[in-house]
Amino acid sequence: MLFQIEASGVAADLAIELFWRAFEAEPEGRAYADEAVRGIAADLPAVDKLITAASANWRIERMARVDRNVLRLGAWELLRRPDVPRAVILDEAVELAKAFGTEESSAFVNGVLNKVAEDLGRKDEPVAGKPAGGT
Repeated sequence: MLFQIEASGVAADLAIELFWRAFEAEPEGRAYADEAVRGIAADLPAVDKLITAASANWRIERMARVDRNVLRLGAWELLRRPDVPRAVILDEAVELAKAFGTEESSAFVNGVLNKVAEDLGRKDEPVAGKPAGGT
């Protein structure tokens, strides 16, 4: 949905509607995705500012579109979803980068989001079943 918004310029609500016409999801996953897309669209200047500050020597418009949008999702979650542990956010972003980005994407996304988390003061929180500090 984020990719579609950026590529076509459609509004968040239209991107959400078009996406769910083509794909199915569990209701909980769908609600979270819709919230994230709307939140990122509403907070885009703040989210991009976090990414830019954390990505030394990289202008956001020069990043690969997949990387940029995975970073936007992770940065928004770090900023607006304190209920989601830092490790979970980073793990999910890295997995998305591996699945849809280039060979270098996962390391790039991990490094930038770690810096975003540090800049926001997000510490390693324990994840159910895992010790604190582990991902």
